[in-house]
Amino acid sequence: MITPDLTQELPAQLGSLHFVGIGGSGMSGIARLFIAAGHRVTGSDRTENHNTQVLRDLGATVAIGHDAANLGEADTLVYTGALWPDNPEYLAAVARGIPVLHRSQALAWLINRQRLVAVAGAHGKTTSTGMIVTALLALGADPSFVNGGIIESLDVNSAWGTGDIFVVEADESDGSFLLYDTAVALITNVDADHLDHYGSHEAFDAAFVSFASAASELVVVSSDDPGAQRVLAALEHKRVLTFGEAPGADVRVHSIGSSGPVSFSLSWHGTEYSATLSVPGRHNAINAAGAFAVLVGLGFDPQASLAGIARFAGTERRFELHGVVRGVSVYDDYAHHPTEVAAALSAARSVVGTGRIIAVHQPHLYSRTKLMAGEFAHVYENLADQTIVLDVFGAREDPIPGVTGKLVSDRFVDVTRVDYLPDWQQAADRAAELAVEGDIIMTLSCGDVYRIVPQILASLAQPPA
Repeated sequence: MITPDLTQELPAQLGSLHFVGIGGSGMSGIARLFIAAGHRVTGSDRTENHNTQVLRDLGATVAIGHDAANLGEADTLVYTGALWPDNPEYLAAVARGIPVLHRSQALAWLINRQRLVAVAGAHGKTTSTGMIVTALLALGADPSFVNGGIIESLDVNSAWGTGDIFVVEADESDGSFLLYDTAVALITNVDADHLDHYGSHEAFDAAFVSFASAASELVVVSSDDPGAQRVLAALEHKRVLTFGEAPGADVRVHSIGSSGPVSFSLSWHGTEYSATLSVPGRHNAINAAGAFAVLVGLGFDPQASLAGIARFAGTERRFELHGVVRGVSVYDDYAHHPTEVAAALSAARSVVGTGRIIAVHQPHLYSRTKLMAGEFAHVYENLADQTIVLDVFGAREDPIPGVTGKLVSDRFVDVTRVDYLPDWQQAADRAAELAVEGDIIMTLSCGDVYRIVPQILASLAQPPA
């Protein structure tokens, strides 16, 4: 993939923009904002999806497949971190000498002097961002925002608002979250990931210290996560709020009821506040506490802020129900790290009742699979009843010899509770065979595993053999 040069000076004007990889969740959101700001937008992607059609409806020209001719007369090229250096549109832009920007640079240019709330962390970013945006809208602040997933109640992942607050899900995977002129930094956790980019746990922590140190107004950081506490210990900042279950947290969450939609109480400045969310999982009570800390830190009323957060109805690909066939509910979730998988399966357990959880795991990235195969196996074996493992979705990486989904299935202690099935139809049929009324089948990955959901639903609809 292309390593972005985040030190280059941004042009004064970007003119018309061409997005390579425009259908991705982050890229499509940024493209939508440039369209709203009056820029001409073109783009391309490998395959058609919902985002490409929505952008066409908004006025963008979108090509399927990559070709130098797609660049047209664009003044600026914007690329995603998953782009390879031999992409013909990228090479055409370099040859022409027009600005070539990573998506975070284009977004930084667009944000300009607005009051930026940047949400970072290995997990929980999309949900926390969605909660903050939902609450700000309820509070009448009308923020601009870019999120990594579609906010269900809004049916968009980005919008241009009339207020002075801009909320962004900040990507730490390649260090680009350090590019923004941040006012308020929210750190959900610092669970080491993306070590293929950072090289060490220490470098990963140091990036978060830099991110937090640059916040001009406020840092909000988890009181519970060990990595976040390491960052906090190294941080020198005039204004910090902590959130979590720890007794000393500034915003302390407690009395969490995690059967179905999660309920909880918050302690803030000696006053108790309570809420029930529309989404399940105790991790979402923690996410809500972080969002609450951001909002009260910005000066909003505590009770009204929590009421706004409670309106959050989830984001696409976060415990998203796709259908119920013969009493079996089929969900999809974006979880792709052992900690995220544990949270997602725990949320599923809170709603499945006496039923079972049948997990369909698509490993994401060869490097992560090689490094964390044992951790994934441990989480699935302990929190799911049965697991089906697909092959690796490599995304931006080249294959690593010997690294397949079998690395995960081989690490199960009880091999009767796992199947390694690279063939998707076999995997869908096996999930349907295992499931009975009251069970949940749940696909998990930030790859393209959601595409197997229609096959699972179809297999469930077939009469038993």
